[in-house]
Amino acid sequence: MKEIKVFACPTAEEFAGEICDYLKIEPGKINSLKFKNDNNFVQLLETVREKDVYIVQTTQPPVNERIMELLITIDAAKRASAKNINVVLPYFPYSRSDKKDQPRIPITAKLMAQIIEAAGATRVITCDLHNAAIQAYFNINCDRLTGEYILEKYFLDKKIEDMVIIATDAGSAKKAYKYSKFFNCPIALVDKRRDGNNDKAISSTIIGDVTDKNAIIFDDEISTAGTLMETVNVLSKYGARNIYAAATHGILVGEAIERIKNSPIKELVVTNTVPVPKEKRIDKLTVLSIAPTFGEAIKRIHEERPLGEIFKISE
Repeated sequence: MKEIKVFACPTAEEFAGEICDYLKIEPGKINSLKFKNDNNFVQLLETVREKDVYIVQTTQPPVNERIMELLITIDAAKRASAKNINVVLPYFPYSRSDKKDQPRIPITAKLMAQIIEAAGATRVITCDLHNAAIQAYFNINCDRLTGEYILEKYFLDKKIEDMVIIATDAGSAKKAYKYSKFFNCPIALVDKRRDGNNDKAISSTIIGDVTDKNAIIFDDEISTAGTLMETVNVLSKYGARNIYAAATHGILVGEAIERIKNSPIKELVVTNTVPVPKEKRIDKLTVLSIAPTFGEAIKRIHEERPLGEIFKISE
């Protein structure tokens, strides 16, 4: 795998390092710094001429700073005559802004796709998009990996009895049914309403039996945990024995950690698509690494093999 070069943007060094460990290669040498005038500077410290380059960027806050770092690094690789520039974005920024559902608002997810492509990327590898249709915003290849199998395996190994899968709203019922089929257990649906642009959700009742059951809530991401807490409160009200929550993306901003810490949740499980700093790693939080999945995807792309088999391997 001599022709692969994996470069990490400044805050993605740990994630990129795990990918390189999986691939048994050394991370590419790169110099990234910020001048006193707040301008970013990037220099690739080794040749990438006619090589396949993979640029890894994690998008924890400040998100806009992370985006600029990525775009500058893409441009550096393009001007250094890289053969292919593959962007590895474990969490795609602005993925929630994927449609025009109010007057005079942008579709920022599409704008992100256009900017990354215009900068010179030839492929994007990401994970569990908020809306799978975001892939269609690109005119280049966009590979969507998933953390579902990692989460499923984790809870399967825990051998939890009397399990019930929770659909947090009608929109998530289809995915909840998929999980319930995997675990061979029932589902319950929480009636939830969201208050406009506010992160706060209003959950009022539940359809299904959760009394004395071990409830598991699966979601694609947890940001402020406001919606999660409303669901947890309803489950507690209806007598759930233990409450678990899981998401591919643990954004965990604002009051999220305090809310989780002081809630009836027994355990929250996320992957490391967004780095979770040590000060946020409370006892209730479990972080699983998805970097090997990205490493296998990179290996298969390089060897021109299908990506779907990754998840067959992990089953």
